[in-house]
Amino acid sequence: QAADSKREQFRRYLEKSGVLDTLTKVLVALYEEPEKPNSALDFLKHHLGASAPENPEIEALRLEVAEMKEKYEAVLEENKKLKTKV
Repeated sequence: QAADSKREQFRRYLEKSGVLDTLTKVLVALYEEPEKPNSALDFLKHHLGASAPENPEIEALRLEVAEMKEKYEAVLEENKKLKTKV
């Protein structure tokens, strides 16, 4: 009976923390895939990783990439203008 009680507590913990809901959504997405992936585990890892809370370091890197893209576009434009002057 103690084992059943521990299982029930654990189940409630998973439910409250949103784990059961998230796993259910990912498994339903896999079920609804018209062409099943070769690796169901990779599918789960990818989809669970996509729904994980955003890491501040990742967000900082995304901002840096966006800034670098802007600078790159500006340099390309400047290069184009300089080529027309030559």
